[in-house]
Amino acid sequence: MPNLDEPEASAIELSAVLHALSDPTRLAVVRQIEADGERLCGAMAVDVAKSTLSQHLRVLREAGITRTRCCGNQRWVSLRRDDLEQLFPGLLDVVLSAAARMEAVH
Repeated sequence: MPNLDEPEASAIELSAVLHALSDPTRLAVVRQIEADGERLCGAMAVDVAKSTLSQHLRVLREAGITRTRCCGNQRWVSLRRDDLEQLFPGLLDVVLSAAARMEAVH
């Protein structure tokens, strides 16, 4: 199975990235990948149905935040941190720091 379509780095748009990161479930997925590195799609610790998780992963991939690598019948998800940092320096760090602060408050 080939790797899934994702935008070239030059086609990643700030509005799409911000939209994708605005959802709590997608933000939780990004935080998990940031903490643990590349993860199996089915190993995400989020409280949503598999079909819903698939939609969230699609939004993240299409926004250019994640890369999905297929290996046999498994899909591995990683962050496109280098691309995001080059295009929007510090953005991912700021968003992840704010999310961690908000979690600590609640």
